[in-house]
Amino acid sequence: MVVTAVEIVTELETQEEVEINIFSTNNNKKDDFKIFKPEKFNWVKDIFEPYNVAQLGTEKGLIWKYNEKREDYTFQDLADKYNQFLNYLRNKGIKQGDKMFSQVPLLPITWIGYLASIKGGLIIIPAATTLEARDLTFRFESSFPEVALADQANASKIDEAEAKFDKKIKVKLITEGEREGWTNINELWKESTQAEAADTKPDDDLFYFFTSGTTGMPKVVVHTHYTYPLGGFTTSSWVGMKKGDLHYNISQPGWAKFFWSSFFAPWNMGATILGYHADKFVPKEQLQTIQDLGVTTFCAPPTALRVLILEDLKSYDFKLRQCVAAGEPLNPEIIDVWKEGTGITIRDGYGQSESTAMIANLPNEKIKYGSMGKTAFLYDIVIADDDGNIVQDCEEGNICVVHNEETINGIFKTYLIQKDKMAKVFKHGLYYTGDKAYKDEDGYVWFVGRDDDVIKASDFRVGPFEVESALLEHDAIMEAAVVASPHDLRSNAVKAFVILAPGHDASEELAKDIFRYTEEHLARYKIPRIVQFVESLPKTISGKIRRVELRNQEAVDKKNKTIIPNEYFHEKY
Repeated sequence: MVVTAVEIVTELETQEEVEINIFSTNNNKKDDFKIFKPEKFNWVKDIFEPYNVAQLGTEKGLIWKYNEKREDYTFQDLADKYNQFLNYLRNKGIKQGDKMFSQVPLLPITWIGYLASIKGGLIIIPAATTLEARDLTFRFESSFPEVALADQANASKIDEAEAKFDKKIKVKLITEGEREGWTNINELWKESTQAEAADTKPDDDLFYFFTSGTTGMPKVVVHTHYTYPLGGFTTSSWVGMKKGDLHYNISQPGWAKFFWSSFFAPWNMGATILGYHADKFVPKEQLQTIQDLGVTTFCAPPTALRVLILEDLKSYDFKLRQCVAAGEPLNPEIIDVWKEGTGITIRDGYGQSESTAMIANLPNEKIKYGSMGKTAFLYDIVIADDDGNIVQDCEEGNICVVHNEETINGIFKTYLIQKDKMAKVFKHGLYYTGDKAYKDEDGYVWFVGRDDDVIKASDFRVGPFEVESALLEHDAIMEAAVVASPHDLRSNAVKAFVILAPGHDASEELAKDIFRYTEEHLARYKIPRIVQFVESLPKTISGKIRRVELRNQEAVDKKNKTIIPNEYFHEKY
């Protein structure tokens, strides 16, 4: 079966439930599903305007909320605004192939600016608001933008980074107030609400994503006009979205996950997006908003869910239909507590900045706690060794995607500047994700850890996720990170950095209890030999634990024989 992206929308839309469609892993049609690549493609022109605007124009496309302020936008409202945005840029000399750097929080202009950029054939460089001027300088060195979009809090960072170069950003747009060299976005709304789409090709660059860097400096991931929006359908299928849903994804616009879940996936299905802008993450306010606005589909990282499940979930009257989690593997404890409190099972999924959702627990399918699920449509996932050989069921290996230049899925096009890395990740006809896992006899994939995070202790290999999951089952532990600690005899020992739940204090007795608990729930070689109680863990801006930072600090501390507060050792260390 050969189809276009437009036909995918039609196929999904004709189904009463997304769960019952051609993308179900129980449907054999998935196996011969082939995507046709057109000569020209522009997602706004070819998908958003004929479907969302022409067919659903008066329906809500975006609900934005900040404190007591709320703004609703129909799909037609959005179309009028992004056309005005695009016309303004064109009148200022911005052309197809130019780059727009965006550093704004969750504001309506975020979505409007991205829609305008896609329609106009601009390359989008999203940046998290927490990035500083030095981070922006690194980005400008590899891809100096012609357009910048920022709020007042971030405009100064852009100016500071720009000053380090002998060229200027042509157009700088600010979301509120005045600033020298910047134009307030209210000037855009004087333009025409009609605009022609750029003549973009499927393989033209669309996004430059700077990875969050859990294991080193960010890589610059290049996605195209066709494969990335198309890959958004895997997220639609995973979440179980349908027209009429109100979808809320806890993600900031500076990251690829935002485009997965807060852009392409819901709008591909004609769903409404909730943009909830909060000054800080307050669990009660998050849950209240989900209840009051009637959110039906919800996505959050495990780091957020660990805090949300501490609240009295049963006291809320949710309209939730589907809940998923991504960013890091989902611990069984979170699934259990969320199910007890909401009646909804959180389903895990897996993907990267270099892809879309590749592995997922789909709606209405059996869930194996701890597993990331099965291969999503568009992707052919295998577990392979370093030489490209597919390993046996239940044998650990590399998570790989069968991939070549003719393959159409959500895999990225190239790294922009780190070209030397391409040969490391694309080899043997496979894309190597850099993650370790195994696949069981039923096709479920079980995450082990990042290749760099796997602990080599004596003659054993220990995946941090399994140990962390066991630790989180202990009543006193709210969060945990497991890394290798240098050891004279074992080469490495398993060490756990632990954040305690409210009402528990660090002590030798508690450490001993944790050791006893892990002895009962883990194989002997996986037991943490060191526990250190900490107040916080180093994380990326997107909320992933930076185990590389913990691991490096641990190596320094052990080399220097540093005495560390609240560090306790297993009696058989």
